[in-house]
Amino acid sequence: MPARINFRSLMKIGPVQIGTYRDRRGRTKDTAVCTNDRCGWSSDYSSSTAAQLAAGSHRCRVS
Repeated sequence: MPARINFRSLMKIGPVQIGTYRDRRGRTKDTAVCTNDRCGWSSDYSSSTAAQLAAGSHRCRVS
């Protein structure tokens, strides 16, 4: 069973939501996830600045 991830400091930029969490090794990670249906784009980053940049430049192909 996968570990439960608790997100902190959530923010939304366009259709992309950014959240901060701790991975299994205790490191702080930031993730950016597109909230549009059928898009499926997501990525993990080591800083919130990188996640915000990716969220701002994400162009969802789903109309």
